[in-house]
Amino acid sequence: MCTLDGCGVNDHLGPPPKATDEDRRLFLKGAVALPLAVILADPILVHAAGSTLSPVTITTPGGEKMTAEIAMPATLPAPTVILIHEWWGLNDQIRAVAAEYAKQGYIALAVDLYGKPPATTADGAKALMSAVNPAIATEKLQESVKFLKNHKDSTGKVGTVGWCFGGGWSLNTALAADVDAVVVYYGNVKKTAEQVSTLNAPLMGHFGTLDKSINKSMVNGFEESLKEAGKTDYQIFWYEADHAFANPTGGRYDAEDAKLSWERTMGFFDTHLS
Repeated sequence: MCTLDGCGVNDHLGPPPKATDEDRRLFLKGAVALPLAVILADPILVHAAGSTLSPVTITTPGGEKMTAEIAMPATLPAPTVILIHEWWGLNDQIRAVAAEYAKQGYIALAVDLYGKPPATTADGAKALMSAVNPAIATEKLQESVKFLKNHKDSTGKVGTVGWCFGGGWSLNTALAADVDAVVVYYGNVKKTAEQVSTLNAPLMGHFGTLDKSINKSMVNGFEESLKEAGKTDYQIFWYEADHAFANPTGGRYDAEDAKLSWERTMGFFDTHLS
């Protein structure tokens, strides 16, 4: 769920880190590893990192096809993670994050629930998001989980992570499929106790106190639903930040909170997917 100005298009909360010309040269030669935030803040680097992924096709039982992109780690077999894009669509930013997950030792599958070029304007993003058929999207994500569980290089462990629009769908995936860990970045978590009754995976959520759409009221209601359904294996973190605070390519980036949420997520997946 995103508002018209959501997912990172307003005032900065912290400047993204910069890459120097020498940083770019060495990175493109494969001679240096740069922090993810530096890569994501530089269009040249983010495109280079994202170009390392390979396309795969996911097919639902009803014959619907989805092209996703996969990044492979150096050491196999490996645990797996599904990455679900913001309302913009599958763009270079998400691809670069998938490449970073591979560097961290995960098979990373970046899905594309739109099947169209990513948006570059809020109106375009809203149109793409509104066109998603929830039933078909659910089937595509269920099949993505099966694909990773059965991948020849997989340990069988599957986590999900998503941001904005994808944050809500990360949760939806865990409600509809058997996954081992789920991370939600400022996604729509408006769910009843009955809806979350099928959640069997540990959950971590990252939310911003300045977010007007994915706000305290919604998240507190989500926690109440989890408690009512008897779910106890979850962690909710709040940051003095706005929606899309973890995206260096947007205007609401908060460097300190983005780093902290990344470290928490990596520790969470390391615990539950290793």
